[in-house]
Amino acid sequence: MSGKRMGYDAVRIEALEGREAVRKRPGTWVGSTSERGLHELVLQVVGWSVNRVLAGREGGSVDVTLTHDGGVRVADNGPGGPFAADGDTGGRGLEALLTGMSAAERGGRHIAHVSHGGHAGLFVANVLSSRLTAEVQRGGTCRVQEYARGVAAAQPAATGPMAGSKTIIAFWPDTEVFETTWCSFAVLAERFRQVAFLNRGLGISLTDERPAGGARAVSFRFPDGVRDFVAALDAETGAALHPDVIGFEHEDPRMAGTVEVALLWSGSRRERIRSFANSRATRQGGTHVDGFRDGVAAAVTACARERGLLTGDNAPWADRINDGLTAVVSVKLEHPEYLGATHELLGNTDVRGCVGEAVREHLGSWLKEQPKHAAQVVDRILRNTHQD
Repeated sequence: MSGKRMGYDAVRIEALEGREAVRKRPGTWVGSTSERGLHELVLQVVGWSVNRVLAGREGGSVDVTLTHDGGVRVADNGPGGPFAADGDTGGRGLEALLTGMSAAERGGRHIAHVSHGGHAGLFVANVLSSRLTAEVQRGGTCRVQEYARGVAAAQPAATGPMAGSKTIIAFWPDTEVFETTWCSFAVLAERFRQVAFLNRGLGISLTDERPAGGARAVSFRFPDGVRDFVAALDAETGAALHPDVIGFEHEDPRMAGTVEVALLWSGSRRERIRSFANSRATRQGGTHVDGFRDGVAAAVTACARERGLLTGDNAPWADRINDGLTAVVSVKLEHPEYLGATHELLGNTDVRGCVGEAVREHLGSWLKEQPKHAAQVVDRILRNTHQD
C-alpha cells in the first residue's frame, strides 16, 4: 500500500504513535495474543455496539457473524451516528473512534452497559486487524471506509440511497499479532447469552458461516433480564423454595450508577452468587458482592427477629443465611474501579453501602409482603443452623 493511500491527512499521521504502541504491546489492550485475547478483541467491538443500541432505543439488536474467510462482522440497528465529526453538534464520528486513542477516550458523562474496551475498543480492534471496514447507514445514505492495520486506505466513500439506520464493523484479526485467529463459537455464544441476560430486552445473535456442513446460529433476548438469569441458574441446582424470583433495579447517585439484583432460595445447600460490573464478570467479587451479602443478612435477620425466631447471638445463623441462595448482582457504574489487572474484583468504596442499603430495603419489603414464603426461607435457615 503506497504512502499516498496510507494516512491521507494529518489526523491519520498523529494517530500513528498510539497505533504503534498498541501493536507493540497488544497484550496490554486485549490481555494476550492467544485465543483469550482474540475473544477479547471481538468483545470490545460487540460491547461498543451493545452500548450504542442500549443508549439509543428499546428492542435494539446486535448481530455477530463469523465469516467463512476468518473475519468477524458486527452489525447493530442503533441510532446512526455520523461517520466523520459532526460540526453541528460537536459530536465525534465513527472515523475518529477508529483512528485515534485520544479521540476515542474523550467523551461526556455516561454509563457503559458493557465495559469491554470502552470507547477505545474500536481503535484497538482496528489497529490489531489486518483489515477492517466500517459502514454507517444514516439519513438515506451509506458511507464506507476501509483500513489496514489501523491506517485508512482512502477517504470514506458514499453510496446509496439506503433506508434505515445501521452500523457495521467487519474486521479480520491480524495473523502477525495473534497466535490463532479462529474464534470459538461456543465461547462467544455463552458470553453473548450472558450479555443478553444482563441487559433486559437486548437482542444479540451469533452466526457461524465457517462449518463445511452449513452455517449454525443462536440468538438471545431475555425480557426479564437478570430474573431470567437466576431462573436459568436455579434450573441447574434444584427446586426453588418459592416460585417467584425476587428482583429489583435501583439507581443511586452516590455511587454514580445502578444496581440490579435477582435472587431466590432453593432446596440445595449450595450458594451460587454471580456478580458483574458493567456486564463484565467479577469472578473474585468485590464491593458490590459485599454489599449484597450485607443487605441479605440484614433483611433476613430483621424478619426472623420480628417473628421472635431469633434471639441472642446470631453468628451461627448468619453463616447459614446464604445456603441454597442463587443470585445475580449486576452494577452499572460511570467509573468502575478494579483491584488487579484482570478486572475481576470491583473496588469502588461507595458501592458496598449503596448496594447493601438497596438490598436490605427491597428484600425486606418482599419478606413482609410474602409472609408464607418468608416463613419457608427463615425456617430452612434455622434448620440448617441447628443441624451444624
